[in-house]
Amino acid sequence: MPDTRPAGIWRRGLRALASFTQRLPSQCAVCHAWPAERLCSACRAQFAPERPRCATCALAVPEGVVQCGQCLLHPPPLDACMAAVDYGYPWAHLLAQFKFHADPSWAGALARLMREAPGARAALAQADWVLPVPLAPGRLRERGYNQALLLARQLAAGCVHTHLLLRTREAEAQSHLTRAERLRNLRGAFMLEPLRAQQVAGRRVLLVDDVMTTGATLYAASAPLREAGAAHVAALVLARTP
Repeated sequence: MPDTRPAGIWRRGLRALASFTQRLPSQCAVCHAWPAERLCSACRAQFAPERPRCATCALAVPEGVVQCGQCLLHPPPLDACMAAVDYGYPWAHLLAQFKFHADPSWAGALARLMREAPGARAALAQADWVLPVPLAPGRLRERGYNQALLLARQLAAGCVHTHLLLRTREAEAQSHLTRAERLRNLRGAFMLEPLRAQQVAGRRVLLVDDVMTTGATLYAASAPLREAGAAHVAALVLARTP
């Protein structure tokens, strides 16, 4: 049955608006060329160049390096991690529009960048489940939509599972915390829906989020997947903080 609650109607309206606006002629949000896509090909080439990244945390690394030193010393709980761009100009501003200014129509253009990240197409094709990192209920009510879910639906609509990975509690704001504090802050913040947890055993799972800063959120989200017996857990994000 359709969701007739106010929040459900609001989310459906935002999705319809996003679908409509993506089909309209537009001005490039970066260089303001007209007519163009929201991100023109010249700006994608200039601000989203392909670059070598650590295979397990997506930090930029020198050419020929597979893993960064931190991941070699302390292997993360992700089998692979991919990012399209470094978090900086112009992506920080565009992500703020997407997340905080009620502009879900950015999902299509940003997902296109994510799909073009090295390794992303193969990861999407091989995934049994594509799981958006869930927002805490309070944050979801405040924003009206989960930006990770909108990206996931653009990337692989048929494999997206929206009710398998759950956020169990609000966490303290992370922006002022160190990496170690973020990991402690998010410990136990995610769980699998008990009646569906068995669906993870032996499967390949791809987590999707918009930004990876220290990795604490993705590492915490991967914990219940590992405990449930996932065979492979990877992550795909739009932006990685240098």
